[in-house]
Amino acid sequence: MNLTPKEIVEYLDKYVISQNDAKKTIALALRTRYRRMQLSQELQDEIMPKNILMIGSTGVGKTEISRRLAKMMKVPFIKVEASKYTEVGFVGRDVESMIRDLVVNSISIVKAEQEEANKNKIQNYILNKIVEKLLPPLSQGASESKKDDYQRLLNSMEEKVANGEMDDKIIELSFDKVHIEFNDTNLPPEMAKVQESFSKIFTAINKEDNKKEVTIKDAKELLKLEASSKLLDTMSINNEALKRAENGGIIFLDEIDKITVSAKSQSRNDPSKEGVQRDLLPIVEGSSVTTKYGVINTDHILFIAAGAFHLTKPSDLIPELQGRFPLRVELESLTEDTLYKILTQTQNSLLKQYEALLGVEGMKLTFEDEAIKTIAKLAHRANEITEDIGARRLHTVLEKVLEEVSFNAHEHSGSEFIVTSELVHKQLDEIVEDDDLSRYIL
Repeated sequence: MNLTPKEIVEYLDKYVISQNDAKKTIALALRTRYRRMQLSQELQDEIMPKNILMIGSTGVGKTEISRRLAKMMKVPFIKVEASKYTEVGFVGRDVESMIRDLVVNSISIVKAEQEEANKNKIQNYILNKIVEKLLPPLSQGASESKKDDYQRLLNSMEEKVANGEMDDKIIELSFDKVHIEFNDTNLPPEMAKVQESFSKIFTAINKEDNKKEVTIKDAKELLKLEASSKLLDTMSINNEALKRAENGGIIFLDEIDKITVSAKSQSRNDPSKEGVQRDLLPIVEGSSVTTKYGVINTDHILFIAAGAFHLTKPSDLIPELQGRFPLRVELESLTEDTLYKILTQTQNSLLKQYEALLGVEGMKLTFEDEAIKTIAKLAHRANEITEDIGARRLHTVLEKVLEEVSFNAHEHSGSEFIVTSELVHKQLDEIVEDDDLSRYIL
């Protein structure tokens, strides 16, 4: 991914309003990874990633930044919640499973690239399989004129199948038994291999023909998996995926504050929290993790941790883990103006989504600018007097404003509905100002 820090920030600006410090820090960390890969192997081994700790209330953009990064980047990326892991010895997911998840994600990326690179070979394989069923082979003793006629008919048939002209025709195909991979990353690699061995044995025993009558349109999709398994080199895909996960992998570790115990807390030695931190330490610091695809070293995986830290502080993390997140960035709370910009300036904003959804009913929904400002103002007010849930408040506020309009949308097909400031006030004023109503409804 050869994007400059400025280009990364510009991309994130389309979806996340403000939070410039967080966007710059992450953009620089990603660019540093690209720079490292251009150096000699000796220097590459010495340069360690600067892991990032993002601190901010819920709904300010931490998860949205990670979600957009996942879409933008062509590097192995996973988002996990720290709260779903348990210390080794307890029932639940162990922290090493996040590395195995990263490897599975990396394999899917590399496999998709290989399928794209071999698209023509895969298409030809599918085409030949289908045409074989539609057009029986010519007998060996056929004359030259018959061979020419057959070739013309074959070319015509291939063209019709490729163009989709015969998609509705039903044919009977024999499909190869495709080996099913088990990707339960919570299982130890040894158990996963045993599970796959049993799968291969049962597949070998069950040798009956796998014949199906399907339309040509469905056959194209069913044969794609068979073509990929036969034409692509699985070993090279796995090796490349491991290499990419090691050198370019990014793990977004959300809700890290949920495994942090306050120094004042009576449960300071809670094994389900501090134990997870201790298990995380070698992973973040750099260690070798065994997966069923091979051993992966975590030295150069970038970890981005995020948390609200309402009840705890970053300093409540165990000291060793604190030291593994040298870059700290605090995300700002959302102001009324920021909420207005989120509604009006982000790509595919909530307003655009509602306009598109009600457009399905043939109804044109329009928001007056003053109405949008009122929505932002009341959402901000609701965040002030109840729990601050950031931009997520816009979802509940908008749903309440448009509840009646959306319910009766089918009756307004072909007409325009304008959301005014008066309508917003009518729907929300009483709820926002009444603490009890606001807590339960918004």
